[in-house]
Amino acid sequence: MTHAPIRPLQGITVLALEHAVAAPFASRQLADLGARVIKIERPGAGDFARGYDSTVLGQSSFFVWANRGKESLALDLKQPESLPVLHALLARCDVLVQNLAPGATARLGLDFDSLHAQYPRLIVCDVSGYGEGGPHSDKKAYDLLIQAASGLISVTGTPEAPARTGISIADISAGMYAYSGILSALLQRGHTGQGLRVEVTMLEALTEWMSYPLNFSHYGGQAPVRSGLTHPTIAPYGEYCAGDGKSVIFGLQNDREWADFCRAVLERPDLIDDPRFARNTLRVQHRTELDAIITQCLAPLTREQVLQRLDAGGIANAPLAEPQDVWNHPQFEARQRWREVATPQGPIQALLPPATLGGSEAAMGAVPALGEHTGAILRELGFAD
Repeated sequence: MTHAPIRPLQGITVLALEHAVAAPFASRQLADLGARVIKIERPGAGDFARGYDSTVLGQSSFFVWANRGKESLALDLKQPESLPVLHALLARCDVLVQNLAPGATARLGLDFDSLHAQYPRLIVCDVSGYGEGGPHSDKKAYDLLIQAASGLISVTGTPEAPARTGISIADISAGMYAYSGILSALLQRGHTGQGLRVEVTMLEALTEWMSYPLNFSHYGGQAPVRSGLTHPTIAPYGEYCAGDGKSVIFGLQNDREWADFCRAVLERPDLIDDPRFARNTLRVQHRTELDAIITQCLAPLTREQVLQRLDAGGIANAPLAEPQDVWNHPQFEARQRWREVATPQGPIQALLPPATLGGSEAAMGAVPALGEHTGAILRELGFAD
């Protein structure tokens, strides 16, 4: 007899008033751990992330990533008839997670202070751009804007031009802290029996990840230099091109690795004690000369040959991969990390979550169509469709 798998959040119900990326990413991880996640969407339009693009079988690449395993309930929160439905759900829920516009939940009477007396075990997680209080509490916040406000853009890119990070890293960092905060609140409720509020702001989440450059700048008197794919204080380090035109990323950590690099990769042991390169500080001073020698030595080699030499010399390395290269990475196949996920337009492939729990595989549930579960949920609650 086959038993259904037991997952860590089995029996936990989450109500998600969410859109875009930050809160949906948090609640999707709860769904992967076995929680029932009921996602409220606007009738007819739904989560606006559904319209970000149409690249995944005609569906948004953002939406299918951040919303698998959820039930979609189409409900117009501006209509008074929606409130009894919401409260019927809240009476059954363990967690409310929301990232609506600042002040929206308070206007609906769905803030923690309003709900706690009625639902004392309910955990409320509020995700916002800047948080309550302070001059920016009502300011709109998008990923790019928080990358700018947190200083991330100022330390990313080349000396000539700053750059945004190529993923929604402000949303992702906030989603990760919302996810871990909700897990922590569930543990605390196990001790106290009482729900509590979890507040996460995009600015504070991403600024926490900026602690190294903040410390460097505040205590050192100047910000880290934008250095692209190189490193301001290590050489050689960064992107190098093989003779077939393909790029390799590698870097040395110490002078012992420099000796190994000269012997195994450059096949130039005479460079080990070269007065221009014998110490890392010297290699940084003579980076232009060193990079020219490396380019000359790699010119007769393909990228695969360069990678083989680097591995043989014990030098950390990776090819500069394109997204499709990553999709086909042999490590994922060898570790059996891909799973099939159902969507309204057909099955897609998705990676298992990075944290592997022994004996409890992630649920990897279906991506819902807009309002797909509305009728079933309303009937479950005793309402007419």
